[in-house]
This record gives sequence, C-alpha cells and structure tokens, in this order.
Amino acid sequence: MTTLQNRINDAISEFSTLENIEDRYRLLITYGKNLPPMEVSLKTDDNLIRGCQSQVWLHATISPSQDKIILAGDSDAAITKGIAALLIKIYSESSPSEILNTKTDFIDKIGIKEHLSQNRSNGLAAMLKQIIFFAYSKKL
Repeated sequence: MTTLQNRINDAISEFSTLENIEDRYRLLITYGKNLPPMEVSLKTDDNLIRGCQSQVWLHATISPSQDKIILAGDSDAAITKGIAALLIKIYSESSPSEILNTKTDFIDKIGIKEHLSQNRSNGLAAMLKQIIFFAYSKKL
C-alpha cells in the first residue's frame, strides 16, 4: 500500500522526466481521460468547486473501516479535469490526518503551476482547499 507521500514523490518523478510544459499538459490530459466517470448524481452544487472558470466537481466519502478518504471528480475542460485527476490520484485513499499533515508544495515541484493561467491557478487552489476541507470535516 502506498502512502500519500509516496504518491506525491511518484508524481514529482513522473512530471520531472518531461522536458516541456506541452508534455506536462499532455500527461494531465491523459490523467483526465483515465479518471473513472463520476456519477451524474454527484454533480451537484454542493460538489461544484467555486473559483474555477470551468465546471469542476469533487466529492469525498470516507471508508469507515479504513478511515480513508475516497475522492471522485470531473470537469468539463480537459486540462482542469487532468488537474483534478492528479489531485485525486495523490489524495484519494489517504487518511484525513495524512492529508492535513502533508504540504501542498509538490504542485510547485511538478512544474505546472507557473504555466497555468490565473483562472486555472485559482481553480487548482480551490480544489486543494476543498480536499483539505474534506479531510478536516471527516476528521471531526
């Protein structure tokens, strides 16, 4: 079983092998294409991420037996969906404590943040904020 930090390290390694932003965008788009479909019933206003130019939904459940947060998501834009997929790949299956005790500076290390438009950067921050909120609310 991989830890949250292992998944972060894997993402940093995977993105660091790519030489330019176009390749990083292609990888994000591939992540988005491979994201399991989100149930239509979960695409509600409560799950809609505010602050994104695109429509992005994130939903969290918790596995009571394992105390792990399970994330699902979707977006109507390819790159934004890829960003959501990356965050889901990293954070899903983590405990609330793991999420709350892990820095989000890996986003800078994978080399996409500085190339995002202001709107996408705001959306990324809003998604991270929502995942941290999920962890906080599930920990209570």
